[in-house]
Amino acid sequence: MAFMTYHSFFDSLKFDSPPEVSDELKALWYDAKGDWEKAHDLISETETKSHCMIHAYLHRKEGDIGNADYWYHRAGQKKREWSLKEEWKFLVTQFLAF
Repeated sequence: MAFMTYHSFFDSLKFDSPPEVSDELKALWYDAKGDWEKAHDLISETETKSHCMIHAYLHRKEGDIGNADYWYHRAGQKKREWSLKEEWKFLVTQFLAF
């Protein structure tokens, strides 16, 4: 997996397939491409803290706040009071740092 910055990750959205990155970043990539289902499928198989964080974000985006709250709790996080765009950028930045 090559080193990526937020900008190079964001620029990769112009391509048809995601870069070689973690499943967390692939899920966020598919979400940004408008494929919520693919994003959800990538993080639904395990319940690691990182997958729970993305799961919460996806359900918040979907408008299922009760489900999002459950996943925020599982991730040990509070529900975000910022925009979905800001949360997506925060998550991408977090997972690029790993």
